Amino acid sequence: MAIASVKSSTLTQSTDTSRTGYGPALAVLTTLFFIWGSLTSLNDVLIPFAQHVFSLRLAASMLIQTAFFSAYFLFSVPAAKIIDWIGYKRAIIVGLSTMVVACLLFYPAARIPSFPFFLTALMILAAGITVLQVAANPYVAVLGRPETASSRLNLTQAFNSLGTTVFPWIGARLILGQSVKAASEAASQDAVVKLYVYFFALVLVLLAILFAVFRLPKMEAAEHHIGEKINDSVWKHPNLPYGAIAIFVYVGAEVAIGSSIANYLALSDIGHFATDVADPAARYRAALAIAAQYISFYWGGAMVGRFIGSAVLQKIRTSRVLAFCAIMAALLVTVSVLTSGTVAMWSILAVGLFNSIMFPCIFTSGIAELGQLTGDASGVLNMAIVGGAVIPWIVGKVGDLINRSSYPSMTQGQTSWGQGIHYALLIPAVCYLYILFYAVSGSRPNSERYGRAEARS
Repeated sequence: MAIASVKSSTLTQSTDTSRTGYGPALAVLTTLFFIWGSLTSLNDVLIPFAQHVFSLRLAASMLIQTAFFSAYFLFSVPAAKIIDWIGYKRAIIVGLSTMVVACLLFYPAARIPSFPFFLTALMILAAGITVLQVAANPYVAVLGRPETASSRLNLTQAFNSLGTTVFPWIGARLILGQSVKAASEAASQDAVVKLYVYFFALVLVLLAILFAVFRLPKMEAAEHHIGEKINDSVWKHPNLPYGAIAIFVYVGAEVAIGSSIANYLALSDIGHFATDVADPAARYRAALAIAAQYISFYWGGAMVGRFIGSAVLQKIRTSRVLAFCAIMAALLVTVSVLTSGTVAMWSILAVGLFNSIMFPCIFTSGIAELGQLTGDASGVLNMAIVGGAVIPWIVGKVGDLINRSSYPSMTQGQTSWGQGIHYALLIPAVCYLYILFYAVSGSRPNSERYGRAEARS
């Protein structure tokens, strides 16, 4: 009975969504991926900004990511219920409206300035993005043939990576160009206001209007309405809980690396930036502004990888591509931790290329054969994005502990140019090993698990 139910659900989804006219809807949805990628990646720039303006150590500055990604844990299940209540389209408008409110809150946060206010604005911003993620990811996945779901989601995620490539460079030039090199905290705070209040708030309002007037196709096979009885449970599909853990460690590893790049490359034995500055503390602070611009290379690799992955996944099984990328990411992080200079720098930046396909592959594998439970499954998977709140903080804390115990002479006030962050990056390598397990074993849907069990018996 279980096998028949799964197969029926999959067939219904395939029949309802295998259509040729979804191009305009996919294009409109892609704008969401771009905008939330842009806003998420700016956190990597706000971290060194906060270190300077609020005199914070590594672990404390990582609270930016903790506040942001905690929202995924808190609001993913409510977001799934919002979708059940009002549908995918209206849920997207609610998410965009929430993000507008959050962007406006950056005005008092920057003007006071107040770190707790910054964290509050970021959490509300992430709450809005959570609604978008819970709605848009499964919508794209079922907006066509199930066999090409990973390819389709990789394509839209590539535009997410376009945002994460462009805006760290813009943010570093506008914000860190002032705040880290010296000088004018007022100018850097003005830059924050211009980006979030004047630019992003306006763009988000326009996007909300666009979605209000655009007619998205309905996805009845993937919708579950409140009060409707379903003879199934998300927990009867092991690919979902295994996938949630994979999302947790993937997002944690990716965000930990992205958040650490500025501090990591600013080390004198890694990036070799600002070598003309004699004082070590001043040299490190000056190097931060230069190093932060390299964050775009990391996210740019993810963008290139997703465009490549969208084509590769048309030909090669999702689990095989995911396994290969997990192995390569773990190797590159390990090489970076064990070396220095140019090799360490470019090996850590190259991890972005292999991160590229991980989220779409894990996500589509996690919701495979969930049918009308797709929205609820999406809520569970998006809760797991809280890994971006936990693992970066752990990496920062370990880096601080190493600096305090092994490099006390390389510390001035809250600024440390010791090797703590260098060795703490070994933690993401362990995360990629779990993703390898998920690709090889944990991602199998019930039809495949039961089929193998029957074959053995």
